[in-house]
Amino acid sequence: MFAQVIEARVKDQQGLRARMDEWVADLAAGATGWLGSTAGVTDDGTLLAVVRFESEEAARANSDRPEQGEWWARTTAHLDGEATFVDCPVVDLFGAGGSDDAGFVQVIQGRADREQVLGSLDQTAELLARLRPDVLGGLMAWPGDGTFTQVVYFSNEADARKGEQAELSPEDAAALQGQVGMLQAERFVDLRDPWLASA
Repeated sequence: MFAQVIEARVKDQQGLRARMDEWVADLAAGATGWLGSTAGVTDDGTLLAVVRFESEEAARANSDRPEQGEWWARTTAHLDGEATFVDCPVVDLFGAGGSDDAGFVQVIQGRADREQVLGSLDQTAELLARLRPDVLGGLMAWPGDGTFTQVVYFSNEADARKGEQAELSPEDAAALQGQVGMLQAERFVDLRDPWLASA
C-alpha cells in the first residue's frame, strides 16, 4: 500500500468539502488502485488528508489524469497558499485498519524505528482490542526518512477521551506505555469531523 499525506491551510472549508465530495462522486471510479481517503480540517483551519492507493504507480497514474489536474486546479481556490505532499511508500495497518465508521480521527506524527514498531504490531492490536474498544483501527505511513504519520480511527471523540483517562492495571499500563514509548510523537492533529471515503 502507498499513502500520500497532504496538508494545507484552508480558506473556504465548505467549498473544499464540496470539492472532496465531487472527487468521490465523479473521479473515484476512474482512479485505478485508489483504496480510500481520510481527511478533515483542524480547529485552526488546516487541511490534513491521507490518501491510500494500492501502489505508488497507481497514485502516479491518478495524478497524471487530465480530469485529476482540472479538479485540483479548482480545489486550490479553497486553499490559502500551497499544499504540501509527503509520499509514503510503506504503510502498515493495525487492528482493523482504517474505518469509514469513525466519528473521530487523530493523526500523530513524529519519528520511530519501523522495524521495532513492526515487531510489536500484533501486541499493539491485542492491547487496543482489550483496553481501548473505542479504537476501530489505524495505519502508519512511512516516508522512509525515519518519520511516520499514524492515523487512528475512533468510534467518537467522547469515547476516545474517556478511553485516554481510563484506569489500567499496572501490567496493562506498562505494556501500553511500552508500545507508545517506541514512538517519538511530535504532533497530534484532531479531525473532529472526518471526511472518510473508500473504494
